[in-house]
Amino acid sequence: MEKTKVLYISQEISPYLPETEMSVIGRNLPQGVQERGREIRTFMPRFGCVNERRNQLHEVIRLSGMNLIIDDTDHPLIIKVASIQCARMQVYFIDNEDYFHRKSILTDENGNFFKDNDERLIFFARGVLETVKKLRWPPDIVHCHGWFSALAPLYLKRAYSEEPLFQNSRIVYSIYNDSFPGMLNKSFKKKMMIEGVTDNDVTLLNNPDYINLSKLAINNSDAVIFGSADVPPALKDHIEKEKKPVLEYQPVDDYVDLYSDFYDNILNGSFNVSN
Repeated sequence: MEKTKVLYISQEISPYLPETEMSVIGRNLPQGVQERGREIRTFMPRFGCVNERRNQLHEVIRLSGMNLIIDDTDHPLIIKVASIQCARMQVYFIDNEDYFHRKSILTDENGNFFKDNDERLIFFARGVLETVKKLRWPPDIVHCHGWFSALAPLYLKRAYSEEPLFQNSRIVYSIYNDSFPGMLNKSFKKKMMIEGVTDNDVTLLNNPDYINLSKLAINNSDAVIFGSADVPPALKDHIEKEKKPVLEYQPVDDYVDLYSDFYDNILNGSFNVSN
């Protein structure tokens, strides 16, 4: 019997970024799931504050070289990889000079939200999925962490719905207490449209704030996990309305086994999930 394959699309992973609730789960969960006999692939953005020399990142030439068009502009996709030796785990990084070579994550030195964060998350989601296609690695579970990964469920359900590699993939979205201020760029909805995505699919993005972006990810996921104890009530209400299977917030000591069991329940049909 083939091993279950789990793809992790993570906004933050330690030790590449400072320790947060999300980055620690992004680091420990894939290792724990791999140790329980599953195959994993893990992706994160190559934010400019990730120290390439210290973490020994190197470019994967065979996966790099594609251009992604966003707002009528070509953006080269660069794939880098590093290893967490003690975990026997590789992490793939989505990189691009225009989007990821500034020395901070989401805000400038004055705390201002980057105006192109909308394009950065579009590039990240599309870059991950195109790279997985190049790897020819069909995931059984796609587990997205944080709002920076929120377009991946939509693209999988709509733009990649006919892609054989993802035909049997089930999508899990983890919600954290990681909201951003205000709204993304007003033209975000126009920029993120690709073949297979219709205007009706993204009406929520008429007002592209954190809640609506999260609702879009929830709508296109098969199940939801609360990665933080204090998830916004509006999202809890939306999940209940959409009747999505939910795994409540789990203590640090127990979550790997509980997440792993949750994956099994999704794959075994213990929950009613969308096709």
